[in-house]
Amino acid sequence: MRQTLTSPRGMATAPHHLAASSAAAVLREGGNAIEAMVAAAATIAVVYPHMNSIGGDGFWIISEPGQEPVAIDACGRAAGLASMAWYREQGVTGSVIPGRGPLAANTVAGAISGWQEALLHSTRMGGKLPVSRLLQDAIDYANNGAPVTQSQVNFTSKFLPELGTQPGFAKQFLNDDTYGHHVPLVNTLRTYAALGQTLQALSDKGLDDFYRGAIAASNAAQLEALGSPLRLADFHAHRAQSVKPLSVKITDATLYNLTPPTQGLASLMILAIFDKLRIRHGIKEAEGFAYLHAIVEATKQAFKVRNRYIADPATMTAHGVSPEQFLTDRFIDQCANAVDMKKALPWPEKTIHGDTIWMGTADSGGRMVSYIQSVYWEFGSGVVLSDTGVGWQNRGSSFLLDSASHLALAPHKKPFHTLNPAHARFDDGRTMVYGNMGGDGQPQSQSAVFSRYAMFGQTLQAAVSAPRWLLGKTWGQESTTLKFENRFDSAMMQSLANAGHEVEMLPDYSDTMGHAGAIVRQPDGLYLGAADPRSDGVVSGF
Repeated sequence: MRQTLTSPRGMATAPHHLAASSAAAVLREGGNAIEAMVAAAATIAVVYPHMNSIGGDGFWIISEPGQEPVAIDACGRAAGLASMAWYREQGVTGSVIPGRGPLAANTVAGAISGWQEALLHSTRMGGKLPVSRLLQDAIDYANNGAPVTQSQVNFTSKFLPELGTQPGFAKQFLNDDTYGHHVPLVNTLRTYAALGQTLQALSDKGLDDFYRGAIAASNAAQLEALGSPLRLADFHAHRAQSVKPLSVKITDATLYNLTPPTQGLASLMILAIFDKLRIRHGIKEAEGFAYLHAIVEATKQAFKVRNRYIADPATMTAHGVSPEQFLTDRFIDQCANAVDMKKALPWPEKTIHGDTIWMGTADSGGRMVSYIQSVYWEFGSGVVLSDTGVGWQNRGSSFLLDSASHLALAPHKKPFHTLNPAHARFDDGRTMVYGNMGGDGQPQSQSAVFSRYAMFGQTLQAAVSAPRWLLGKTWGQESTTLKFENRFDSAMMQSLANAGHEVEMLPDYSDTMGHAGAIVRQPDGLYLGAADPRSDGVVSGF
């Protein structure tokens, strides 16, 4: 098994090794954790295009010694034209917005605005590296070739029937010969000339050009021509926001995560509920029936809240709902009391689909970043803007054309987000950034990694590599069963089934479980890092 890697001065972990390498190079040149993360974010948008893009959204937690953590919400809002009436005029019936195509490309892409906002914090911390340096690797990979991963091949092939006909997709991601379009082979180099030119323009003119310059004008014009409701005014109005993250105190640590419209609340609730169950029922190990049953039932309690309430913060406020009310000790205790330690709560509730990347960085000054960037489904809407090479997210397909729903579509509204980077500060002085991708799986894998490391003493890499579970569906899975990797004991799986869980077994190291990662800073300054063997990633330190 992989060992937990250590380094004394800085560290990066990412689900693609080239992104981790880009971050580490910036750290070696004296860049801070924020600058390193921007470099990693740019690179991974090129080399892992099925999981993320500069046409997607992003969320940050930035930690600095002696300061309260800061979160950045870089969520794009719905277009000003994106109303229920507009969709009816386009011939959409029912309550569901199409998941692919121009009608799914209905929110501004916020990721680059998050880079902008983060670099403002970097400047305050003394960061001096120019944007041109931070985008250098990404531009090179786009112009000279990025290696096609097996993951990219697998998901391009799987969703080709719905992606291959989307505007610009074939030109960007498929090979073309006399026999038609074909999925590129693994370990071949693929260039993205238009995307390289866009990244170079951002390097030359500054990141704001994506929202208030020539790139914005080009993207808006192309989207309008294709039938998207987005217009240039939507780009001009967009800004990322620095916000105070949500937090909850558990035994020996304080946990932090993103505010709505993300499901960060659910991630915090799972661990807080499980912490009470762990102590109440004397759970001593991270492998037995009691552990798995308790943490899955804690997940159900958290998802019940998520599915009913989490939406645009303005919508929640209008309905008199505050995320903090679900993190009080009284409410968490009520959730723990609702768990039957012998019998599973009937399931499912609504499940969430999505694909994403999580990355972490840490520098010699103790600053750490937990970051997540996504286009929602694999390749997002499937729309690729030919002039700029930007693949556009379909995050706005999480809205509903149902005025009675808290997820009802409205102009300029923020969509519900699965994205939620995590951070923890331990009472003994350790700090930790961690995260995972994969819709419903994000908060569940966060709970697995954190609990195994922090509550049961597993090494960081063991906690990431260990077999995982997933309640619900993600990565294109349609079943809403409780899925386990095959490395779990068969007798324990039978015990869970006997308790009422609908158990489904998956292969070892299944992509369905997503790609997790973590970095921990010890009080003596030593960094520990872990990357997921399910991914193409590594830990890079110095």
